[in-house]
Amino acid sequence: MDGSVAQPRLSLRHFSVAQLANAVERSHARLCLVLVLLSLVCFLPGFSSLQPMDRDEPRYAQASKQMLEAGDFVDIRFQDEARHKKPVGIYWMQSAAVAAGEAVGIPEASTTIALYRLPSLAGAIATVLLTYWAGLAFFGRRGAFLSAALMATSIILMVEARLAKTDAMLAACSVAVMGGLARAYLSRGAGVLPRRALLIFWAGLALGILIKGPLILMFAGLTAAVLSYKERSARWLLTLRPWLGLALTLMVVLPWFVAIAIKSGGAFYSASVGHDMLGKVGTAQKYHWAPPGFYLLSFFATFWPGAILAAIAVPFAWIYRREEPVAFALAWIVPSWIVFEAVPTKLPHYTMPLFPAVTILTVMAISRHFVGPHRLAAKPATILIPFIPVGLTVGLSAVAWSFDGMLPYRALPVLVASSLAALYAWRLFLKNRIVPCLVASFASAACLSIGVFGLAQLDLRSLKISPRLAEVARNLTCDNPRVATLGYREPSLVFLTGTGLEMLETGQEASAFLSRGGCRVVFVDSRFDADFRAENARLGLAPALSTRVHGFNINSGRRVDIGAYATGF
Repeated sequence: MDGSVAQPRLSLRHFSVAQLANAVERSHARLCLVLVLLSLVCFLPGFSSLQPMDRDEPRYAQASKQMLEAGDFVDIRFQDEARHKKPVGIYWMQSAAVAAGEAVGIPEASTTIALYRLPSLAGAIATVLLTYWAGLAFFGRRGAFLSAALMATSIILMVEARLAKTDAMLAACSVAVMGGLARAYLSRGAGVLPRRALLIFWAGLALGILIKGPLILMFAGLTAAVLSYKERSARWLLTLRPWLGLALTLMVVLPWFVAIAIKSGGAFYSASVGHDMLGKVGTAQKYHWAPPGFYLLSFFATFWPGAILAAIAVPFAWIYRREEPVAFALAWIVPSWIVFEAVPTKLPHYTMPLFPAVTILTVMAISRHFVGPHRLAAKPATILIPFIPVGLTVGLSAVAWSFDGMLPYRALPVLVASSLAALYAWRLFLKNRIVPCLVASFASAACLSIGVFGLAQLDLRSLKISPRLAEVARNLTCDNPRVATLGYREPSLVFLTGTGLEMLETGQEASAFLSRGGCRVVFVDSRFDADFRAENARLGLAPALSTRVHGFNINSGRRVDIGAYATGF
């Protein structure tokens, strides 16, 4: 014996999940890597195969495409119509992504919707990582990680990560601003904030204004106002170095706001403020009205799988409302939520920038063992955890069978796995194993993303009307055909077929379009068939019926039957 102490050998048999978790938790970088991987699993399935989703997504994408076509990066237009509703930030990001795609040789980059979605994907991942950063102002690494993972697996962020719109990037800007504001409030005795926090705060504010105007000011302003009233002082805001920060913010945002005012003659402000913003406040815009309480009800779907746990945590927030971390989270959520509920125009994603605060508040309650089966009605209420994946499995199967006459066979095994994982999460909750319940919920959400977005939507061919019509135009044997549509007017068709798509109103206009000669194709909804055929007979036209496209328009809520008529090919 040489007297040395034998070292134990590490074997896989002795390497537990707890040891792995502890190893990961020792490093911010490792935790962030796990969050990025979880985000990619939740956000990437179907990212490129999902068709442009009417109506907002293709409007944004088409306006960005026209910026590249015209070389005008100040004005925002959809075909010949000025799109003066939102600032330019997201259009610049989308245009840059498509330009980069063209530079590296991606074929048909200008009509590849995945390129326009890249800023939303980046915004969604940034939302998750910034939720982790914001959470560190409230508790340790594990709590911040669970908060960020709840955000990554929420249904609404999974949806917005795949849509070429403003909302995922706005959520990232919002949580950046609120994370900086939280540090200013919770460490106000220190008198100074790290430069990193100041940079993140003011960068988030400037970018948020360029993306969606004053909305981010509402989130930060209402929160600061409530907390300043609570403290009877606003001096804690001075740690954010407001004069320097505001000067830098104006340097970033002012050039474009001045340029668009000059170019549009002030029309941008009358449209964006007078019509878009005040229109939402004063009277509900078409199709988007909902009564107060809409966001409270939709929350249980949009924030799944964490929604029911957040609901169980509500009494915790009331009981401990005077504690500073809880007070900040409530000031972040409640005032802006009330505004959203009061405004007649409502869409499910409007409240998404408030969800990081919900995750933080929920994890606070879990960390203090407040959330569990011992709470009133918690056991039956948490059936919502498996209800969403089970309901989607049944619902998507019914939709596929009704519209396409087949089941989504590729997706069913993964959807069943999601349902089983959610049922297991419910069982763990009933056993008061809340953190393992969360982990099982994350697994269920990942499977749900793969099943719904990655696989099920591929089999729902009846919903892919615009891609099928655009394919008809591309398959004509002539170059650069002129394209028009009658009765079917979705923006996705403009994006996929080209800026020159003509929107017709009558069967007579459709016949006149074909009579002009050359290679042409017109898509005619069956509602206009009689007038179209009668006018063709009068003019002596005999256009060839290339095909008929049958499907279901989810925006109008009706089945469609569209004929594609071509000449000169």
